Amino acid sequence: MTPTATKSTIQKMPRILRRVFAALATVLAGGFLCALLIRLAPGYGFDEREMDQRMRAESIRAIRAERTETGFAALYWQNLRAAIGGDLGKSRALNRPIAELFAERLPVTARSMAIGLALAWVFALGLAAAMAVTRSQALNAFAAALSGATLALPSAVIALLFLLAGWPPGLAVAVVIFPRIFRYLDSLTRGILDQPHVLFAEAKGVSRARILAYHVLPVAAEEIAALAGISVSLAFGALIPIEVVCGSPGFGLLAWQAAQARDLPLLVDMTVIVTLFTIAANSIPDFFERAERAA
Repeated sequence: MTPTATKSTIQKMPRILRRVFAALATVLAGGFLCALLIRLAPGYGFDEREMDQRMRAESIRAIRAERTETGFAALYWQNLRAAIGGDLGKSRALNRPIAELFAERLPVTARSMAIGLALAWVFALGLAAAMAVTRSQALNAFAAALSGATLALPSAVIALLFLLAGWPPGLAVAVVIFPRIFRYLDSLTRGILDQPHVLFAEAKGVSRARILAYHVLPVAAEEIAALAGISVSLAFGALIPIEVVCGSPGFGLLAWQAAQARDLPLLVDMTVIVTLFTIAANSIPDFFERAERAA
């Protein structure tokens, strides 16, 4: 089949099938590239136990025999077939089934993400709404200073400050995500408030709260939904350094441990999970768009 015929066939598929096909291709490519980069990384396959001067030659040979692997591509497809069958394999570094590690770590990360996203969205929406209603210069200055200060701090620095204060990682996630959500909402709100029909309604004496409820939020709903999907991905990415610094036993700390140990099976499975999660988060705007069209 020629490339043109293949492209035509894909375009004739229903939209949902095209998205599923694209998602599967992304997951497979992401897992393969992750495994390839790890395999080609300097120091891959080296075991720190070999540096022990007390080790005998027989022991070193036994350690190296544990790492004996088939070809890279064959190993990748072997692990992929096992994962499709429900066997995620075993972590070499932690010597535990990967499915058990995911079952323990994902709820911790999910809880921190839920707390961080909820707080960030509530505060960002509340502050953007207050600025739209009051049009206070003092509030604008405060919001600009707050969002600018938090945006300038790296996630690891914020995590360290929260660790010293003894606060949970979820609050650190909220601080990292808040300025990104707020600045987009503020820009979006200002653009809508400058529209001619909004200015006309305000000139006719319509209250700012009513303008916000009837002229701003309905127009911005689709873009807010898109921002919601992006914020989920941002929170997931921010949790990796936050959990590492805070020592929170979540998915981020597990990824750091796997990367340090060059645990190929665990890293590939984690890459697949992250890819699926990112695809699902980015599909949130499409879901709201279809719901709006159906209504």
